[in-house]
Amino acid sequence: MTDAIELDLRALVFDVFGTVVDWRSGVISQVAEFARKHVLTAIDPAAFADVWRGHYSPSMEEVRSGRRPFTRLDVLHRESLEKTLATFGVTTASVPADALTQLNLAWHRLDPWPDSVPGLTRLKGRYIIAPLSNGNIRLMLDMAKRAGLPWDAILGAETAQAYKPAPEAYLRTAEILDLPPEQICMVAAHNSDLAAARLCGMRTAFIPRTTEHGHQQTKDLVPEQEWDIVARDMLGLAQKLGCSPD
Repeated sequence: MTDAIELDLRALVFDVFGTVVDWRSGVISQVAEFARKHVLTAIDPAAFADVWRGHYSPSMEEVRSGRRPFTRLDVLHRESLEKTLATFGVTTASVPADALTQLNLAWHRLDPWPDSVPGLTRLKGRYIIAPLSNGNIRLMLDMAKRAGLPWDAILGAETAQAYKPAPEAYLRTAEILDLPPEQICMVAAHNSDLAAARLCGMRTAFIPRTTEHGHQQTKDLVPEQEWDIVARDMLGLAQKLGCSPD
């Protein structure tokens, strides 16, 4: 593993869902409240969250493949929500439209992992920090406001008009930051995200989130390549990069 303190970095960009915020716990709690309020006893909140998330990558693949024009993640999430409701035997007509709209915004209201805000705050003292997420700009704004994420810029997928792991998502972000890819470090809990960033010339930092998919998680438990940095969490990353706690 490269000694991170010697890396010539100007910016850190972050995967958000799973790396910065705990999407699964947040969605489960909001689905549970939705099901309780509307007496939807057929819905198991944890299973519902997993099925909903399961539509995430296939929905974006329609855009990545060119079969569909670029479409904001909020729209894709809403379409996936309706498919997920159908899986659990719930029709959209049986639930008020505004309730579905609010449930779809669950992804805007996710809590950060406990180390995320203090770690990002330390990193911000030395580096430009920004999300490199598949989330759209309004989603990222709402999440940052609610969770206190101290981004220097909000870079949603609309800025790149591409979804990870397409190379354009990484390269256009570098262009927007006016930096060469090698001066940017992609931080993620997902090996595949880091592999795609590395192919685009970015540096890489792996942070394990071993319960992102629940306690039975089987993937992304350990680094699968020799990433430039491997840290226990955001605070560990800040320490490895020499960022002072003050």
